[in-house]
Amino acid sequence: MYLDVKILDVDYTRVMVHQPQDEVDHIVDAWRRERPDLDVAPLHVLSRISRIARLLDQARGQAFSQHDLDGWEFDVLSALRRASAPYELSPGALMQQTLVTSGTMTNRVDRLTTRGFVERRPAPNDRRGVLVRLTKRGRAVVDAAMADLLDHERSLLTDLPERDRERLATALRTLLSTVESPKP
Repeated sequence: MYLDVKILDVDYTRVMVHQPQDEVDHIVDAWRRERPDLDVAPLHVLSRISRIARLLDQARGQAFSQHDLDGWEFDVLSALRRASAPYELSPGALMQQTLVTSGTMTNRVDRLTTRGFVERRPAPNDRRGVLVRLTKRGRAVVDAAMADLLDHERSLLTDLPERDRERLATALRTLLSTVESPKP
């Protein structure tokens, strides 16, 4: 990384700033060595995102296990919690928010019902429809897990200045929009 530096009214541009290397740097260097014909620049961004996602999944798993939850359980419960009172959604809306299939969602709702975290209710405007509603027990566990998760994730960001966090969030929003948008 290069910075422009001014010392004693003399401009020194392109001063090298040494940054620590991470595992992605080693991967990129190896690919450049083995395949110099390929442009491996995308790995600098996307491999880091992939590694961060895996490490965050592991950390989140540890945070959720303190509340006797699996990650998928937290995903469903938090989708319901974000829905506002009375904290209910259709299975289709839950599928869309958690990116799973219909069969997977049915299984998940069954398991969460058994644990007393959700209940099925008839949809008021559709005799065949069902709504999944968060129970008081489900709300208590997701609220506690969310508070602990935010404390943990906040601690992960402490070394990143606020301005950098905002820029990173903006850049990641742009990237996610590109990845999520359907291609023609």
